Amino acid sequence: MARILIVEDEPAIADTLVYALEVDGFSVVWKARGADGLAELQQGAIDLAILDVGLPDISGFEVCRQLRKFSELPVMFLTARGDEIDRVVGLEIGADDYVVKPFSPREVVARVRAILKRAKPTAPVESSGINTLFEVDETRLRILFRHQPLTLTPHEFRLLACLAGQPGRVFSREQLLQAIGVAEDAGYDRVIDGHIKALRAKLRAIDADLNPIHTHRGFGYSLESR
Repeated sequence: MARILIVEDEPAIADTLVYALEVDGFSVVWKARGADGLAELQQGAIDLAILDVGLPDISGFEVCRQLRKFSELPVMFLTARGDEIDRVVGLEIGADDYVVKPFSPREVVARVRAILKRAKPTAPVESSGINTLFEVDETRLRILFRHQPLTLTPHEFRLLACLAGQPGRVFSREQLLQAIGVAEDAGYDRVIDGHIKALRAKLRAIDADLNPIHTHRGFGYSLESR
């Protein structure tokens, strides 16, 4: 049974979510303050966190930033703020999904199930010899570049694993959004550019003379095949 943490300061909203998740078979913990939610997360017994952005003490964004210092736990933001910049910020700091109020509790439950399914470890990817620059280990959720481990956010890991899985193939932004688990119609295509920029910086820190991620203007991105 997956254990879900809800950090939401409005009792009526929290009660609705708790009920919907428990009916669907989840175990649920509810906290009304960001600091209390963060303390619960530090205990390490949570499978997914649903964070309201507008909390009374610290924002859900800050809770997520603090969480990312010690865990890659899946995160969903829940907020009344629907501005595109807020959605982009949420995804860039490592959220897996973003739901704007008012919402359907059944939709939230469905999104939670989808996130947990994507986060479930799969069999490790064996090296095929096609790409000697990267080693992808999906069981340990890590990627090595030139035999050195990369420190990646969940979105960066999924994005780079997608590219490394088919080196030389050009992926569109929409296809890469699918790979990191974001709906194609969510309007986050430029978020991919931000993740690519961050990945390139991390690769340059290991090998400053190599840029294995190629931009295909008007199409998307590919990873060097060698």
